[in-house]
Amino acid sequence: MLQYSYLQVLDFLTTIAFLLNGVKEGNPLVRLAIDYSPNPITGLLAVKVAALGLGLYCWRGGKLRLLGRMNLMFAAIVAWNLTALIVGTAA
Repeated sequence: MLQYSYLQVLDFLTTIAFLLNGVKEGNPLVRLAIDYSPNPITGLLAVKVAALGLGLYCWRGGKLRLLGRMNLMFAAIVAWNLTALIVGTAA
């Protein structure tokens, strides 16, 4: 659960970096939350709180294999985000 929480924070930070650089959110559900909130950070925080709730549900429910798979997915997303930010700023 600690890794999952850490990855959520990293995804939050990289998403903010994208938004500051004028890049639109790729996930349609997150984009909807960002668009309909008073400001983008509030919408993104709401999504991350919900994601942490799902992670906590998996952890407390013994669904550790699912939590591990979500960790792999978010690790890949964060790596992709960082790569895209580096390539985008280098160009």
